[in-house]
Amino acid sequence: MSRSTFTTWMAWKKGFKLATSISRLARAKFPKEERYSLTDQVRRSSRSVCSNLAEAYAKRRYPKHFTAKLTDSMGENYETQNWLFFALDEGYIDEATFESYMAASEEVGRLLSYMDNNPQQFLKPR
Repeated sequence: MSRSTFTTWMAWKKGFKLATSISRLARAKFPKEERYSLTDQVRRSSRSVCSNLAEAYAKRRYPKHFTAKLTDSMGENYETQNWLFFALDEGYIDEATFESYMAASEEVGRLLSYMDNNPQQFLKPR
C-alpha cells in the first residue's frame, strides 16, 4: 500500500508520537471532571498538529496555502504547550513529566520552523 509523503515528514512522525503519548497520559492521569475541558483540549490540539501537516501536504502546490497550514500547525503546537502548563499547575502531571512533554513539543516546533523556513523542500513542483 502506498502512503502519502506527509507521513514520512519528521515533524509529522514526532508530532504523531507526541499526540498519542499525550492522549494516553490524559486518559491515565487527568481526572474525569476534566474530560470535556483540559483533557479534550490538549488531545485535540496535539492531534491537530499532524492534521494540519496532512492538509499542508494536500496544499503543497500552492506555497501560500502550504505556509498557512504550517502556521496553523505551529499554533496548535503552542496551544498544546499551553494546556501542559495548566496540567502542571493543576497537579495532574509532575515537573519531570511536564519537562519531557515540553521538550518533545519544542522539538516538533523546531521541525515545523524548519519546514516554514525551507518550504521549497516540501512543495510540489508545478
